[in-house]
Parts: sequence; structure tokens; C-alpha cells
Amino acid sequence: MIISKEGCTVYPIMVPAKYGLKTFNFYLVKEAESLSLIDAGVDSEECWEHFTKAMAENGFALQDLDRIIVTHYHEDHIGLINRISSIKEIPVYAHRNSIHRMKRDKEFFSLRVEFFRQLYQEMGCGAAGEQQVQKLQEAVKKNEKYKIRADIMPLAESDAIAGLQVIETPGHSPGHVVFLDTQRRQLFGGDHLIGHISSNAIVEPDEEGKRIRTLVEYVDSLKKCSTLDVETVFPGHGDLIHSPGELVKRRLERIHRKSENILQSIEGGISTADQLAQTYYKNKYQSEFSLVMSEIIGQLDLLESLNKIQKERKEGVWHYYIENPILTTGDSFLAKR
Repeated sequence: MIISKEGCTVYPIMVPAKYGLKTFNFYLVKEAESLSLIDAGVDSEECWEHFTKAMAENGFALQDLDRIIVTHYHEDHIGLINRISSIKEIPVYAHRNSIHRMKRDKEFFSLRVEFFRQLYQEMGCGAAGEQQVQKLQEAVKKNEKYKIRADIMPLAESDAIAGLQVIETPGHSPGHVVFLDTQRRQLFGGDHLIGHISSNAIVEPDEEGKRIRTLVEYVDSLKKCSTLDVETVFPGHGDLIHSPGELVKRRLERIHRKSENILQSIEGGISTADQLAQTYYKNKYQSEFSLVMSEIIGQLDLLESLNKIQKERKEGVWHYYIENPILTTGDSFLAKR
């Protein structure tokens, strides 16, 4: 599949993925004499073969590649960078909030482990939280191999690169950006918007170890992108998205419905994040602990930001409650933020 429009050609590279992701997507973009790679898949032979095949079938050699542009730091979007840069020295661009993560900064990742240790304690997770922290400690060593060796140039809001406008869309990850082609009404969206599944707004610390209200940021980023004049989104997974406005609306409505369910549970007397996670997600609490807790904590942060809930600390654990239930139900955050 090749998409050509008004002097620009996009060559999607879509590698089959397991579970709900469908595919790992990254994109060759040719405009005038410039060739860019947007995102870089996973570090696997299958991804490498798809990449080199796409290059060869379309008449490109690795030496033709001018830059790699990254939407966010997750390993399924940066996987081939080291392999490419070991063959050709090539500039890599990412948001500044992604760089220390892509470089696997040891001080930050130690801070990150301690952040989650405290977070899970404060959310009442007990042994399940301690087990997750142990996994994180092991992952710090294991994932050292994903460290990006190439120099990384910082990107920021409204920068222009390869004819594309950089737009900050934090939420799914700190430092997530999308790239807008205003002339052709095309958006390279990373994991900000995916057609067949909702993107997780994964709870993370900032560089100082303070919790980022990622779901609050994600809602704001969805609203921000809903104002863009976009005809086609090239997502990080799954099929291309056409006329994305309706999808953005559905994503916001889904977040609101989940918020209302969480509110009802709190009104019913469930007060801690851990209790809410076990009640709401049941079996997934054990199998997908980190994602489940991230989702619940994000919802609590969102509800708190809207003044729909309050919290108090009891014996080191945050308990959430509704001060005036009559005033907190029924009105949507969609119009408030």
C-alpha cells in the first residue's frame, strides 16, 4: 500500500503483531529529495525484514534515509533505530521528554522504581504492588539493551521537520508527539489515536519523580487534536483512520462512561484505588496489574481534577470519597476541560 498526495508519498510498513495491537506500524515518507522514517517498529528480525523489503521494493537504499522521527519512546516505536544507525549515522528526533527514557538514564530509572514503590503503597496495593516493583527492578537491567546509542535531537511544540508540524500530545506517554502535514491533511499519530482499541494513558513520573496526571493530559490532547483539519491518520497500530473526528468523540465518551462507573463504585463505599481495580477489572487485576492500576489511578486523577471526588490519607493509603453525591453525577467532563 502506497499513499501519494500532492508531491508526498507515504509507504506504510505494517508488521503483524500478537494480541490486540494487530500490527506494528512505521512509515517511510518521501517528499521532494527528502526521505524520513517515522517511528521504527520493534527490535526483531521480522520488523527488519519488512523495513528492508519496503526500502528495496520502492527503490531506496539505506543511504537514502535522511532522518528518523519518533512519536514516543515505547520500545515498539524505536526498535530498529540502533540497527539502522549502526549501518548509517543518521539524525534521530524525539520530544525532549522522551530522550532520557530512550537513553535509559540510570538515575531516572532508579527514581522511577522508587516512584512506583511509593505509588502502589499509597494506593493500597499490598503484595501485588511489591511484586510489580520487583518486576520493574528486573526490567531496568533487562531493558538496558533498548538504550538508543545515536544522538537524539529534541523536538517541541510547533517545530517543523521534514515538512511536518510537531504537535505535543502527552497522555499515552510523556513526550508523545504527532506530526501534522497541513497541506495534505495527514497526521502521523503514533499511539495517540488507534482505530480498533483505546490507547492507554499510562501513569508515569516526570523527571523529578512527581506523578503526571496522564489521563487528564490525554483528554486534553484528544480535544486538541479534534480541532485539527485532518483527513487521514497514520496510527502506530492497526488500519489507517479516515475522518478521525467521530473516533475522537467516541474515545472521550468512553472515558466519561468509565468515570461514571468509578464514581458509582466510590459512592457505594469502595474507597481505595486497589479495591476499585479489583472490583472493576476482576481477573485482569492479576494478569494485567500495571495497566489496570494505571487506568484506575488515571480515572481518579481525572475525577479529582474535576472536583468530583476528594481524598484523605489513612495509615499511608489514599481513600477517595464523594463529598456531595447530588452534585457529582450526570455532568460530563467533555464540556468542562
